[in-house]
Amino acid sequence: MNIGVVIGEAKPTEVTAQSIRPLSVGEYVIVDSQNGKLLGLVERSIVSSDALTDIRNFDEAMESKEVAELNTRDKNYKVKIGILGFLDKLQKGQAIVPAVPPLPGTSILEATQQDLGMIFAPRSKEWIRIGSLLRNSEIEAKININRIVSRHIGILAMTGMGKSNLVSLIAKQVSSLQGTLIIFDYHNDYTNLSVPKISVTDAKINPRLLQADKLAEVIELRENADKQQRVLRESFTASVRQAKDFWTALEEGVSAFGHTTKGYADSASRVLDKIDDAKHRFSDILDPDCGDPVDLIKEGRVNVLSVAELSERQANVGLSYYLQELLNDRKDSYWAKKGRKLSRNTTKFSSPLFVIIEEAHVFIPKGEHTDTKYWASKVAREGRKFGIGLGIVSQRPRNIDPNVLSQMGSLAIMKIVQDDDQQQIASAAESLSKDLLTQLSSLNIGDAVLVGQWVNLPSIVHVDEVKGKAIGSDLDAVAEWSESTKYKEIAAESTQGLIQKDLLMD
Repeated sequence: MNIGVVIGEAKPTEVTAQSIRPLSVGEYVIVDSQNGKLLGLVERSIVSSDALTDIRNFDEAMESKEVAELNTRDKNYKVKIGILGFLDKLQKGQAIVPAVPPLPGTSILEATQQDLGMIFAPRSKEWIRIGSLLRNSEIEAKININRIVSRHIGILAMTGMGKSNLVSLIAKQVSSLQGTLIIFDYHNDYTNLSVPKISVTDAKINPRLLQADKLAEVIELRENADKQQRVLRESFTASVRQAKDFWTALEEGVSAFGHTTKGYADSASRVLDKIDDAKHRFSDILDPDCGDPVDLIKEGRVNVLSVAELSERQANVGLSYYLQELLNDRKDSYWAKKGRKLSRNTTKFSSPLFVIIEEAHVFIPKGEHTDTKYWASKVAREGRKFGIGLGIVSQRPRNIDPNVLSQMGSLAIMKIVQDDDQQQIASAAESLSKDLLTQLSSLNIGDAVLVGQWVNLPSIVHVDEVKGKAIGSDLDAVAEWSESTKYKEIAAESTQGLIQKDLLMD
């Protein structure tokens, strides 16, 4: 169906068109050019009225409104269309933009399911359904799982816009493919996720396996407490690491250092207090007898590792340890397949891994060093070769290290309002046009702009809702207040009944 015509000045990458009806931003159309059909994306849509232009007062507006309603030619529907490439080439995975722009007068056609299906919903196994095109809702929207594992993804949005739902959907799809996914769950959003082959555990830290400075972070010694730091460093010996009773051996070592080293008795006493506090407060987290915490991760499963009980410093130590060990294991597995002899006999993971870090701005902060940021950056740089993918999830893109964000080969961008967040995203996503960027503030819950290597073309989609538990949903304060009030009334009535009974008995 002919829905418009190219007008004015045309370029190989964009045209302006007059349409028969208002076209939605994000809608795909066909530009029937002289050299073949081109696929276009509506990036800007403007509706105007000649009769209702240059209005000076309300009465004139009402009179002009009547004129506009009688004049079928009054309404002006103008759109800017970005040219994505020749349709037949895009259907074969090749994005080729025409050298010669479409001529003014070229017809704009509606895009059909036959036109778009092969581009946005390929049928090969690595393409998994994520939802449907927002403006062409009959068209499935799929993403390439291979490309997110090798090229990494960032999921960015304001709170409550659907980040957790998208992660849950990816988890379900990975589970159906018998892949290995690790989610570092900062707020226990995924502990009740209904997915086959899921393993939900608390992330553990084995203090025996840490360096002294990392153990200091875990037991929460102050960074500038130099004498306490030295006490712990000197006491944390190889024999302590290997001791049957780790905590007792460490405390004895600290106590001995305080008694034998002049001027360190008070510092040693403070370190002992920190150790005693940590081993009681964090007994479920700090486990010297848990072996290698990486053994908690099961291959071929969705692994939810809760870090909700860890302090921010502890979580940073834990995440950096996991990332380091996972990357090293994948490297060893890679070289073993190449025939290289390794120092250890076996590797834990024989197939690719995909790791998702929630609240990425906490662990991969802009302008600040953290161990997790170091290892996340290393995974982002080296993961493609060794088969470990990284996903970062955040509602504060402006606070994420831009070097790590720029290495995310694919992005899912949901509603973002802040200008500095949008600019950070724009610098990380070269394929995101300025016009699409302006749409981020108007997206609804579950809508997302997908750009990068996991899709054949930039697209605005509505993500499928994961059925079951309302992942990351807002609490219903009104319902909870009502429930609380009801229980208080029941309790009051019960108390009054007991008082009356006691009076009668008296």
